[in-house]
Amino acid sequence: MNTELLDLLKSVDTPTVCNAIEVAEGRRGFNRFTRGTMLASDPTARAMVGYARTARISALAPPTEPAEVIKARRMDYYRYMSEGARPGLAVVEDVDFPNAIGAYWGEINTTVHKGFGLSGALTNGVMRDLGDLPDGFQVIAGSIGPSHGYVHVKEIDIEVKVFGLDIRPGELVHADRHGALVVPEAVIPSLADAIRKLLATEHLVLGPAREPDFTFEKFEEAWGAFEKART
Repeated sequence: MNTELLDLLKSVDTPTVCNAIEVAEGRRGFNRFTRGTMLASDPTARAMVGYARTARISALAPPTEPAEVIKARRMDYYRYMSEGARPGLAVVEDVDFPNAIGAYWGEINTTVHKGFGLSGALTNGVMRDLGDLPDGFQVIAGSIGPSHGYVHVKEIDIEVKVFGLDIRPGELVHADRHGALVVPEAVIPSLADAIRKLLATEHLVLGPAREPDFTFEKFEEAWGAFEKART
């Protein structure tokens, strides 16, 4: 992914990218996006974009494996998160969902992941320490809670599911306070043009609608142009 596309993706919200993918594909029906309401650690932050670094965690009960196995896997997890294509995005499924209680994403863990060069975290699990998370590292999570419970890493570098969205390691993810989506590899070369076309098309209605002399007649004319131009 070139710098121009990365900067453009960061500058637009996830609904815009969702629509632009349909423009790039030339049809309605794109469905690789999250379902349900997610929470953003910083609702004012720009979108986060990155290639998925995936894992599964659990926190409801103590791990049953030997302590040395859990510790070794934890270090394997951090080594894995420190590597891989950039921009990278931590995508972590909490297998306790919808009863997740362990806040894996707090001040320390987010700061470590940011230090590794990751652009943020997407999870169906829990976050905490709101107000103390590092600037420039967004967390899109399933809930907020005070405790880490018995949180431990169970699996690394596997396909995960977050709010109904299956995400494979290395897939390009776009996420913000609306949720997340996976960008199909086939549309990446044409996505920048699709986003620009979408924004121009939307302006056909938004421009007139923001004028003080907007009327139904002007709406009807603008909507006709919009319908002609859009996918």
